[in-house]
Amino acid sequence: MSGRTGTIERNTAETRIRLTLNLDGSGNGDIHTGIGFFDHMLYGFARHGLFDLKLYVEGDLEVDTHHTVEDTGIVLGKAIREAVGDKRGIVRYGSKILPMDDALILCSLDLCGRPYLSWNMNLDREKVGELETETVREFFYAVSYGGEMNLHLKQLDGFNNHHIVEGAFKAFAKALDQATSYDQRITGVLSTKGTL
Repeated sequence: MSGRTGTIERNTAETRIRLTLNLDGSGNGDIHTGIGFFDHMLYGFARHGLFDLKLYVEGDLEVDTHHTVEDTGIVLGKAIREAVGDKRGIVRYGSKILPMDDALILCSLDLCGRPYLSWNMNLDREKVGELETETVREFFYAVSYGGEMNLHLKQLDGFNNHHIVEGAFKAFAKALDQATSYDQRITGVLSTKGTL
């Protein structure tokens, strides 16, 4: 992979994860988490953000999906942080309001170095496929902390849990693509402090 990449390997008693993310990719995914719907969401993230994502996870799925999903979020966040490097010249902020059939999802983020998640989503089913819906928040929480980003996800409309979750992953991808893009007018980092 060429371009701005982050490669993270994380092994615990609960999960073994190897992930490589290329922010300057073309939307290719080679993703294996053992959770079909989660793979589908991560493929959507890669495709719609135009990132290349290679991900292999061995998790304790005999327990449930929680550790696999949360730990993948931690690793993805760290890979994002590694890939953006010193953040010189990047836009830093990204926002997207994305429609997914009945669902309308807002994602706004700041690659500021200060982790925070604001979450306002109404997921009222226990699972979508084999993915426990309560783990979706845990994933984005882990991404925000691993990536040291301020991340807001809001459901503006919608009732279908599949569409809501898919809208969140795609909106996040589009907002991240925007935030990591370059603007030739920016010298150094986009901060009055001179550092992010």
